[in-house]
Amino acid sequence: MSDSRVRVLDESDWRIYRDLRLEALRESPDSVVGSREAESDHDEAFWRDLLREEPRFVAERDGQAVGIVGLHPAPDDPDVAEVLGLWVAPTMRGSRIAWELVAAATDRARDQGRTQLFFWVASDSGAAVAFASTFGFRPTSQRRTAPATEAATPQEEVAMVLPLVDDPSATKTPWH
Repeated sequence: MSDSRVRVLDESDWRIYRDLRLEALRESPDSVVGSREAESDHDEAFWRDLLREEPRFVAERDGQAVGIVGLHPAPDDPDVAEVLGLWVAPTMRGSRIAWELVAAATDRARDQGRTQLFFWVASDSGAAVAFASTFGFRPTSQRRTAPATEAATPQEEVAMVLPLVDDPSATKTPWH
């Protein structure tokens, strides 16, 4: 049986984060915000700064880094954070790695006193919407054009929200 774990990256892990981020941009340019060309030019200080600024998590299976996710606090609302940059290596998709990464980000947001966690997903990605829904996120009426990706055409995203405080009417999720 394979052993996996999720941990918060610190600035000494900058190479791990950089390599996974660049692989995500190469492998999934339509679903990861950013440009591999632009980001590959960043120096060590840039990657270290990212890891100091806000939590980023890595999933490791059998000693190999296989997925990443970030937790971004809302700049204008101390009760809200956002899951961003979720990516799992293609060979690990369907293995609960994404679930473990989002669970770690959710736990951290809750520990920070956040009351809501947002997750923007492509409106036309049934897999992304299904994953977020199964996790407990619910769609909102908020829509946006996805920030710049290397995709040829802009995609519409829907904001999905997960309450992080007890709500008797909310669907229970495995970490309650």
